[in-house]
Amino acid sequence: MKPRLLLALLLGLSVAQAGFNSALAATASGADKAAKAKKAALGKATAAKAQPKTQAKVASRAEAKPAVRVAKAGARAQARREATKRVASRSAKTAAPLRVSLRKQPVLAKAAPAALLAPAAVEPELTVDAHGLPQLGSAAFYVANQATGEVLLERNSQSVLPIASITKLMTAMVVIDGGQSLSEELVIGEGDIDTLKGTGSRLGLGTRLTREEMLNLALMSSENRAASALARHYPGGEQAFVAAMNIKARMLGLGDTRFHDSTGLTPANVSSPRDLAKLVSAAASYPLIREFSTTPERHVAIGSRQLRFGNTNSLVKSPDWQIAVQKTGYISEAGRCLVMQAWMQQQPVVIVLMDSAGRYTRTADAQRVRKWLEAEGAQRLAAAHRGRAG
Repeated sequence: MKPRLLLALLLGLSVAQAGFNSALAATASGADKAAKAKKAALGKATAAKAQPKTQAKVASRAEAKPAVRVAKAGARAQARREATKRVASRSAKTAAPLRVSLRKQPVLAKAAPAALLAPAAVEPELTVDAHGLPQLGSAAFYVANQATGEVLLERNSQSVLPIASITKLMTAMVVIDGGQSLSEELVIGEGDIDTLKGTGSRLGLGTRLTREEMLNLALMSSENRAASALARHYPGGEQAFVAAMNIKARMLGLGDTRFHDSTGLTPANVSSPRDLAKLVSAAASYPLIREFSTTPERHVAIGSRQLRFGNTNSLVKSPDWQIAVQKTGYISEAGRCLVMQAWMQQQPVVIVLMDSAGRYTRTADAQRVRKWLEAEGAQRLAAAHRGRAG
């Protein structure tokens, strides 16, 4: 019996050990799962707590940055306003505001810096060549005593060149010869717009001026639309006007001269310095051309405004000159041109300057011619005057 009891006891112990191990494993697994669940729950709770803090921090930063920018921008704007006030205050103390009136002459200072003086007020240096003749910057020129016909100076005087707005002297003669009413009102239209060179004008479409005002602006300020309107309102229109210009040229003996429009914007309007001297002499016989071409400025009522138009030749304002007739001209093909009849030593002298290099060269050349005639050429003019008087 003893062996059987021992065997049963061992079998019971084995079963008990297996049950204990199984229970222990189950307990460990449950504890592990519980730990994991607890850890997961703890992580979620931590994340949930951290998220509002992070969002709060981000939100606070997002709200704080614009506030800082606005504050900085406001400070900068305030600083700029204060600086502007300081500068304006200083400027008000040191300089008076400049006001421009279209109806009144501007008040000139007692003295002006040399750099601000008009080109006509600055006397150019006179240099002469080996023959004692003045050196000029114009490519072609012709200077003659109109009373005697004596040629005083010339270079390329027979060259046929574009004449630009010198054309308007012939335009004026044809208008006056046509005998149309100077008080008739003309209207600027589409046909007066420059489509060739694209030049502008203050005479807008629909501008109404009398024929006299159009003629004045064409000669004094070289207004292209005014010259065009004069031709369009001629009997037979622009084509008949240009034909009359060329007929007048033949009558004056201008063999080198051709006209294709009334403004001079086309380079097809050509002439020679010799021909232009005859043209200037003929134009000088028209009192209205003498008056309008030498008027320093004029205020014209255009609509509800008074606009100032000035002379394109600054020499008409100079007390050193006695100019009877003048006209300037410029297009790229012609260069800068100037023609005048001026009185020197009581003699009418015709000056033609063509294709001058530089903006002020034609004016400087005219002054050089005058200085030379007052010095070297004075004897010729004085002799001509004595001969005519005797």
